[in-house]
Amino acid sequence: MKCSRPKVSRAPITSAWPSASRWLENLRELLRRQLLAEQTFLRRGVTFTVYSDDRGTEKIFPFDLIPRIIPASEWAHLEAGLTQRMTALNLFLADIYGEQRIQREGIIPREMVESSKHFRPEMMGIAAPRGLFVHINGSDLVRDEHGVDHVLEDNLRTPSGVSYVLENRQVMKRVFPNLVRDYRVRPVETYPNDLLALLMHLAPEHVPDPTVVLLTPGVFNSAYFEHSFLARQMGIEIVEGSDLVVENDRVYMRRTDGLAPVHVIYRRIDDDFLDPTVFRADSLLGVPGLVEACRKGNVALCNPIGTGVADDKAMDYYVPRMIRFYLGQDAILPNVETFLSSDLKDLSYILEHLPKLVVESVNEAGGYGMLVGPHSTKVQIEEFRAMIIDHPRNFVAQPTLGLSRCPSVCSEQLEGRHIDLRPSILNGETIKIMPGGLTRVALR
Repeated sequence: MKCSRPKVSRAPITSAWPSASRWLENLRELLRRQLLAEQTFLRRGVTFTVYSDDRGTEKIFPFDLIPRIIPASEWAHLEAGLTQRMTALNLFLADIYGEQRIQREGIIPREMVESSKHFRPEMMGIAAPRGLFVHINGSDLVRDEHGVDHVLEDNLRTPSGVSYVLENRQVMKRVFPNLVRDYRVRPVETYPNDLLALLMHLAPEHVPDPTVVLLTPGVFNSAYFEHSFLARQMGIEIVEGSDLVVENDRVYMRRTDGLAPVHVIYRRIDDDFLDPTVFRADSLLGVPGLVEACRKGNVALCNPIGTGVADDKAMDYYVPRMIRFYLGQDAILPNVETFLSSDLKDLSYILEHLPKLVVESVNEAGGYGMLVGPHSTKVQIEEFRAMIIDHPRNFVAQPTLGLSRCPSVCSEQLEGRHIDLRPSILNGETIKIMPGGLTRVALR
């Protein structure tokens, strides 16, 4: 994985980076610095978790040394599109938990919203802090073979990855100390301050000096490094559900000297586990009474409960319609073409072209529940065919794209690898987009 810096796309790398060819030609020096970067990550303890790896779950974060360069003009286009998308998603969430105009007018079928796994009828009519129904989004972007950026999906429940962007930048400065300065790269280091300002903005208005905490499932969660990193960077407490208690519809944090009030919770726990009195009764991760405290306006959650309905991959299909409905505009950033299994016409097309399509479960993340038709066996394809027929609402399909590539250090040589991009978007007093993001690199 690599850190995304203000780069290129269709033009050769040397046109965006005049000295790149000289820099890349010295392969021995490049490999030496790659080793230095890996040792730095090891010393800093930058890790992630792979649950399915039998060799052990805790991994040192893989870092691709060659930075991705995005010219300022291209980034301005991405910023405009992401700002537009965040604005529409916020209005959509406010609407479906309020007046429900978009369903009444038939822009989005009511059953599509209400059948979403992450739609929370318990949140109907609850006022959102500052009128904001979503605060953080990590939109996944891809570029096709024609150089056009598309949105693959949005991540609004508990989006992750931003800590690796910040760590990557620090390591890049250590390994190539003059690179960021010489190319006038926009800084990403202000993100923790911007995030803290957003969280403080969400606090109840009557609280002059709010207390903010980060709620984590614990050390065994795949993103725990990020949880502890962001809490440390913002200077706030990191807590687990057992550290919090609700009394008289107010949230308190247990301390050695007694209970201390909590006003804002940056939660990194999915809805199902947040409050065992409302959602999963067997959850040991959440806080009993938390939903009622939110309902009374005594505590704010970031992101609010119920944002996951816009996280549903089937709902991404409708985002261009949301933009037209709420903003009266065409989408600046198009979606990747998507087929809904719940639509009879699309279902027929999907079943006929399964070997050529990418099929995804609408509620999975991280590559789970996915079929890549051109690289799957006949048995795998038929297994997915049966699942799609049995539960059409649970799947979407997309064509395979000729994704753009970037030079990457592979073993002891440079090779091209397909890439995507996840910028982080904050929705507070204003919408702020970190000037960069996490670029994930295909292993093969």
